[in-house]
Amino acid sequence: MNALPATRLPTWRLTDLRPTPGDILGDTLAGLSMSPRRLPSKYFYDARGSKLFEQITRQPEYYPTRVELGLLEDRVADIACAVGPNVHVVEYGSGSGRKTRLLLEALNHPVAYTPIEISRSTVLESTARLAEEFPHIEMLPVCADFTRPVTLPEPLQDARSTLVFFPGSTLGNFVDDDAVTLLAAMRETMGPHGQALIGIDLDKDPSLLEAAYNDAAGVTAQFTLNLLTRLNREIGSDFDIDAFMHRAVYARERGRIETDLVSLQGQTVHVAGRAFEFAAGEAMRVEYSCKYTDERFAALAARAGLRVVDGWNDPRDWFGLRLLQA
Repeated sequence: MNALPATRLPTWRLTDLRPTPGDILGDTLAGLSMSPRRLPSKYFYDARGSKLFEQITRQPEYYPTRVELGLLEDRVADIACAVGPNVHVVEYGSGSGRKTRLLLEALNHPVAYTPIEISRSTVLESTARLAEEFPHIEMLPVCADFTRPVTLPEPLQDARSTLVFFPGSTLGNFVDDDAVTLLAAMRETMGPHGQALIGIDLDKDPSLLEAAYNDAAGVTAQFTLNLLTRLNREIGSDFDIDAFMHRAVYARERGRIETDLVSLQGQTVHVAGRAFEFAAGEAMRVEYSCKYTDERFAALAARAGLRVVDGWNDPRDWFGLRLLQA
């Protein structure tokens, strides 16, 4: 367990590198110009989107968060032993910090914690809570898009190594080539002697998978459509929210959930003076959620110069945590 030193560290500090409206506009125009059209899922997470995602994680159909939390609770002592002492924990897409709390409690003398989160309100709220619970761990939050290079803040204390923490199966939101690029960036962040602890959603019954992304309460649909609300607010587009519907289907041959916003009618959307024509039934891809076998994940890691050195699954083999080294 984390034995706390006698002195309290200085107040935590925020590094704010969040995407600008220009970044969002550029990504939106590029995606709408593709065939088929796409919008980047990283922009789901404004303040409302982050709150909706927290609601999703509590829906009965959405097993990943619940199962991963249980897995961490059961195996976090083993994970801490495998990771070792005096690490700087760097978390990609930190969200509410529920899983982080379990990890920081179990690690032996973590010297600093750097969450990298695209939602400024989310990273501020979660870091404030964790700073109260762990006053002797230096908090160095970064508001940024972790899919792009991020220069990490330097902790006041020297760390023995860096642990990149990437729970929640977020890696599955990237197609294989992009996942390899992200894993390679993690390898650079953690350095030659660091490690990465990554959550992966394992391949399973398609009916379980599709139910998780089409909850009966419709929270996931609200979450997906909120992306259009955000774009209308921040870049002045004129998406008619009621003219699109959420659809998530498991593509077995590609091993992933594919989430689209489907146009319910013929319509024209305007963005920055440009007009984009949608046909009735036309789908716009907004998210992938890849599901892994051990063989597929190990192959991805190898392409990025990483190897799996340890791993833990829940009792039903629905979800896994994998520890990687360069």
